[in-house]
Amino acid sequence: MTATLPRLQRLAHPDFTRDLDATTEELTTLLDLAADVKRSPERYRSALSGKSLALLFEKPSLRTRVTFELAIQQLGGFAILNDGRIGVREPLKDMARNLDRWVSGIVARTYTQQTVDDLALWASVPVVNALSDMWHPCQALADMQTIREHFGDTRGLKLAFIGDGNNVASSLLLNCTRLGMKFSIATPAGYELPGEVLALASGDVEVAKDPAGAVEGAQIVYTDVWTSMGEEHEAAQRLADFAGYQVNDALTAKAAADAVFMHCLPAHRGEEVTDSVMESSRSVVFDEAENRLHAQKALLLMLLG
Repeated sequence: MTATLPRLQRLAHPDFTRDLDATTEELTTLLDLAADVKRSPERYRSALSGKSLALLFEKPSLRTRVTFELAIQQLGGFAILNDGRIGVREPLKDMARNLDRWVSGIVARTYTQQTVDDLALWASVPVVNALSDMWHPCQALADMQTIREHFGDTRGLKLAFIGDGNNVASSLLLNCTRLGMKFSIATPAGYELPGEVLALASGDVEVAKDPAGAVEGAQIVYTDVWTSMGEEHEAAQRLADFAGYQVNDALTAKAAADAVFMHCLPAHRGEEVTDSVMESSRSVVFDEAENRLHAQKALLLMLLG
C-alpha cells in the first residue's frame, strides 16, 4: 500500500535566501515536517518525482552538498552540480535565466549574499541559500530540529554562542529568538555580530562580556571555526584574537547540567573546541549533521512540493 502524502504548505516567499524568508509560523511548520520526514522517509520518496536541482557551489562542501543531493534524490528528483565562481565565465543574469529554463530550483553556496540575491532576482525558480557571508539558514534549520529532538519545547531554553559573530551566529540568533529561546553571544572585540543583524532579533538577546558569562545556565553551547573559508590569510591574527574563547571542559562545566554541545562542522579540534568536548556525551554534532538531510528535505517540499 502506498503511504498517503500529507497536504504540504508552501512557503509564501518564492525563495529561501535568508532565514526571514520563512515566517515564524512557516518555520514551525517546516520543523514539524522535518520531524515527520525523518520518522517516515518512505512516505515522501516520490513527493518530488521529476523535480530537479542545480547545485551552484563556489566553496567546497561535504555536508551541504551530500545532503542536498541525497535530499532531492530520496524525494524522487535529481541534482546537477556546477562548481566554480558564479558570474565569471558568463554574466550571472545569463546563467540564472539559462538554469530556470531547465531546473526546478537552484541551491547556491556562495562567497557573498549579493550573489544569492542576484540569482533570486534573475531566476524564476526558487533559490536556496546554502551558505553566504551573511547567513547560513539551512544549517540553522537543522540546528533547531536537533534542539527540538533533545529538549522538546524550545521556549525558555538558552543558547550560548562562543566565537566569531559570523553567518552561523546570525542565522541562529534569528531562529532562536523566534522560537522563544534566549540567545547569548560572546565574541572578541572586532568580531561582534553586525548591528543590523541584532536589530532583526525578535526576542531575548544577550551580548555577554566573556564566554563564562555567556554559557552560564545555557542548555546549548555552540561554536564555529575561528577562520572560515576565504579568511585563511587572517588565520594567525584570528588565533591570537580568539585566545580565551575555546570551548573546553572547564567552560562547558558552567552550562546547565543537561546542556548539549553543538557545532556546524567542520571543526578545528584544538582551536575553537577541544577533542574532549567534541567526543563527550554532551556532543550532538553528528545529530546536527544528520538533520541537515531531513530539514532540507522539508525545505524542498515546502518550496517545490
